[in-house]
Amino acid sequence: MANRIEAAMRMFTEPRHFKLRLFVEGNIIGVFTGLLIALFRRLLELSEQAAPVLYAWLAVHPVWIGGWAALLMLIGWILYRIVRWDGMTSGSGIPQIKGILLGRMDMNWARVLVLKFAGAVLGIGAGLSLGREGPSVQLGACIGQGLGRVTHRSYSENHYLLTAGAGAGLAAAFNAPLAGVIFCLEELTKNFSPFVLMGTIAAAVTSTTVTQYFFGMEPVFHLGDVPVVSAGSVYILLIALGAFVGTLGLAFNSMLTVSLDGYMKAPVPGWMKPMIPLLAAGVLGFVLPQVLGGGSRLVDSLVLTDYPVLFLLLLLAGKFAFTMLCFGSGVPGGIFLPMLVLGALSGAVFARAAVLLGIMDPVWTVNCIIFGMAAYFSAVVKSPVTGAVLIMEMTGSFDHLLALILVSMTAYLVADLAGREPVYDMLLNRSLALQDKLSHHIRKRRIVFETGIGAGSLLAGRCVRQILWPAGSLLVNVRRGSEEITPTGELRLREGDELYLLIDASRQEEMERLTAEKLT
Repeated sequence: MANRIEAAMRMFTEPRHFKLRLFVEGNIIGVFTGLLIALFRRLLELSEQAAPVLYAWLAVHPVWIGGWAALLMLIGWILYRIVRWDGMTSGSGIPQIKGILLGRMDMNWARVLVLKFAGAVLGIGAGLSLGREGPSVQLGACIGQGLGRVTHRSYSENHYLLTAGAGAGLAAAFNAPLAGVIFCLEELTKNFSPFVLMGTIAAAVTSTTVTQYFFGMEPVFHLGDVPVVSAGSVYILLIALGAFVGTLGLAFNSMLTVSLDGYMKAPVPGWMKPMIPLLAAGVLGFVLPQVLGGGSRLVDSLVLTDYPVLFLLLLLAGKFAFTMLCFGSGVPGGIFLPMLVLGALSGAVFARAAVLLGIMDPVWTVNCIIFGMAAYFSAVVKSPVTGAVLIMEMTGSFDHLLALILVSMTAYLVADLAGREPVYDMLLNRSLALQDKLSHHIRKRRIVFETGIGAGSLLAGRCVRQILWPAGSLLVNVRRGSEEITPTGELRLREGDELYLLIDASRQEEMERLTAEKLT
């Protein structure tokens, strides 16, 4: 019996069974991520249910308002201490994961796991307009990295496991396994590696299965029956919706930068900064409670309640301003869900205006709300496929993929023509620019780098010996379809080849420029 176990373990660790190992490890990551995110979601749901009851009670018993304000200030101080203890817990967490995958950052996975969980529950639970998806992605990544560190996996395999955990976190947060996989490929790694795909699919599907055990198979948003749109019949209207929402999305990155800079330059002590949005939440709980928290209930209410157009504009402006105020403070929490809520509000405004102008039937209002979420996400994150698939899974509307893609691509083009940088890249670049404050996170090491040769790239059609490779790099393998090729100086590279290089982490961008697709 012992010999059989030993033989099985030896087979499991053989290089030719690497994909099998990633699949098994992905399932392990998915189970633990699903359990953790299920607890995370449950705590946030309880706080979301308690908030209206609390503010209604405070309105009747105003003598306790001072005590609630003091509690909010205490939460703000705790959040300040959490971020001071480990800066990797600040904000969304997605830029930090991208930084780790680039070899530019590192994190203490166990410490970040505990602090990020506690900080996000406290901040979002207290009413901050932040999302659960960024923390969920980082929590899943912590579990993936933790498994790799505990089992002493290689640097490259650690990255595969971290990516699998990130995809599992997003999938569990939104009950969207396909979007979790595509997010990892399109946004995190920007590389359709079979190794990334194997671990991420296993982790995302397993984590979603675990969370569905606790929450059922209901989609995150409950929008009722959604009429099926024939893209051809309303083609111009869909393009107009994408352009309108994409234009509104242009302000998101700019104002996010203004908010972050404003907090950085504000002449107030650091410990007071998290208290500013928390005290603002305490006021908004009485005057505009709809903008508190992530906002999933607000999206549901857009279908159930016939809001006047002026109130929709107030909700849009209030949610936007409060999200900027919250995220700029640097407390743990994401912008993913608030982005979707802003997109839904933008779609609702567009629908109401189109109905008033007589160019759209009111029955299509719910469609505009759904398409607006995908469009806003695509304009801000610039990942249109992820946006379309995510909204499809979150709403349970699987008959609208063509329309979702059309609206998402229109919004993406608006942002691209305006020269907008993807929001997570922008946040990552801000962090890396402050290297004096992040010097203890910077990694300077050689890594195994995987990249594909794009159409018309500088490497396509050239022999290995003719290429001026980045200093210190070593080409160790070339994959052409299913064929593994040992590189020699005379090997002529082709478009679509997958290259595996041993390279200094700081040279990754230089290598990506060499392999990037060139438009003619």
